[in-house]
Amino acid sequence: MLARVANDLFWMGRYIERAEHTARFLNVNYFSSLDAPNILSQSRPFVLNSIYGMVDDRVEDESTLVEEEVLYNVGLNPDKLYSILSCIKIARQNASNARDLISTEFYEAINKFYHFVMNYPKDRFVKNGLYDFTTSVTENTAILRGKIRGTLLHNDIFALIMLGINIERATQITRIIQTKLFDAKKAISSYSKPIRNSYEWTTLLKCAESYDMMRSLYRKSPAQLNTLNFLILNPNCPRSVMNSLNQTYFHICNIDASKVKTVNSAAFLIGKMRADYEFKTINEIQSNVGKFIDDTLKCLMNISSKLEEEYFNY
Repeated sequence: MLARVANDLFWMGRYIERAEHTARFLNVNYFSSLDAPNILSQSRPFVLNSIYGMVDDRVEDESTLVEEEVLYNVGLNPDKLYSILSCIKIARQNASNARDLISTEFYEAINKFYHFVMNYPKDRFVKNGLYDFTTSVTENTAILRGKIRGTLLHNDIFALIMLGINIERATQITRIIQTKLFDAKKAISSYSKPIRNSYEWTTLLKCAESYDMMRSLYRKSPAQLNTLNFLILNPNCPRSVMNSLNQTYFHICNIDASKVKTVNSAAFLIGKMRADYEFKTINEIQSNVGKFIDDTLKCLMNISSKLEEEYFNY
């Protein structure tokens, strides 16, 4: 396979996953603020800046933020690379570049999704269409993943797409944790309880579509310790960083099972990170959560760079 085509398949998977997490974060963060238990978490500038934080565009002065502008930028602004529209546009372009390697059913689904996003009215979105739009995005990305699993041979093409999906999922979950940790620390003055019991942990789980799973496992309200343990280290949670690393390692091995995993290879880096997380404890993480999250993002960026150098350099 040409490196250019492999790159298109990999990034198609990444942008599909990125669109979903951005849409869910936008939806949950915006609407959960209406029921937040304290004034700061209900504050519109606080919520809008949190949304910007997720896409790494946080501002210093929250009072300057305009709601319609923030929502448009994150949702439908074609000039913002982090917008949902840009993610779907790039994913569809990548699918077109690899058209002969993917199924008709999958291409039709992503093409339909693309036209839905591109033709969604801006005025409707920023005024009363946020819930409809973001829900449709998460539903359509689920359809795309279903088409990938159900209409493609589970060969190296499938492995490349799933590699992108799982690396992006680990990255986005980590970014959501980072954003909500920042929010929890900032909102602590508005709570009568310490940060470990912050309402932001409930919001975090809902942003990761993991609230019901976590409650089913722990049978108690979300707190910092059990939330982080579930979303980072639990291998059975399909949204956890650990699960994503397991899947990533599985797919990188399938791409080239005969390849020697040298110290500087992408497979080695993925395997090393996976092994480190497999034997990590939540108490180790708890001692310095911020540093752990930063280190996780750096490791994922290094893996992505190594994959590009090793497989996609053309």
